[in-house]
Amino acid sequence: MINDVTALTGDRRSLEVAAGNGAAVVLVHMRGVPGTMQDDPRYDDAAKEVFGYLSGRVAVCEAAGIERSRIAVDPGIGFGKTVDHNTGILGRLDLYRELGCALLIGVSRKAFIARLSKGEPPRQRLAGSLAAALAGVARGVHILRVHDVAETRQALDVWKAVGGA
Repeated sequence: MINDVTALTGDRRSLEVAAGNGAAVVLVHMRGVPGTMQDDPRYDDAAKEVFGYLSGRVAVCEAAGIERSRIAVDPGIGFGKTVDHNTGILGRLDLYRELGCALLIGVSRKAFIARLSKGEPPRQRLAGSLAAALAGVARGVHILRVHDVAETRQALDVWKAVGGA
């Protein structure tokens, strides 16, 4: 699997390599570059703008020979987005199902969880991470990128057993 925070734009050969090697591809949305992406991110409608960007990248990948069945999209929670952007995207994840690709999110231990609660350090954000992960799965997420695998599995098992999905 090629998991690329530049959605295969960071290297001019990345599309060719991804198309030729048969691997699955994760297209991640990121506004800006890691060193400055959180400086002043602005969107009129983050969920729609990220959707539009990922839709365009899926089309480029297909044109390069990467089948849609090999593509997963990740709206890039925390990558050039404020707390409001992140929660707005998470609340509208069902929009991304229209792309016809697997949907992946990485919400584990993210800073937005601390900003929504009491400012906990990363290792103390498990409850918020689980809440965000379950909310994502409820809205159509297929793949979760997590730090706490056993705890997330347990939360998903219990959630499903009580009718979560």
